[in-house]
Amino acid sequence: MNIGYNLRKLRTKSKKSQQEVADLLEIDRRTYINWENEKNDIKSEYIPKIAKIFDVDMRELFQDSKSNIHINRENKDSPINGILFVLTDKEDIERLTEILKINFKKNPFQSFKL
Repeated sequence: MNIGYNLRKLRTKSKKSQQEVADLLEIDRRTYINWENEKNDIKSEYIPKIAKIFDVDMRELFQDSKSNIHINRENKDSPINGILFVLTDKEDIERLTEILKINFKKNPFQSFKL
């Protein structure tokens, strides 16, 4: 469901600390951390509050935001060899780096979806 990832991404973009968000929700910081790490489910009563804090539609909290990056290297015989990425989110950059390390070691010319 990726809600933890989405919470972290929204919190980072809003430049709020985990403590600040927990305080706004009137919950313990550890509870909020567990939500971001997807160790615990979020009670439904908090979903509207979270959406309001981050000024997003509630559906955005549940969107599969991890699938927004796609890499395709179909033409392995092309003399032009390059990929362009424009990433502004630190977590997306770190995630992409790890995925590239793993996948390009296996087969540098395969197509894969992140």
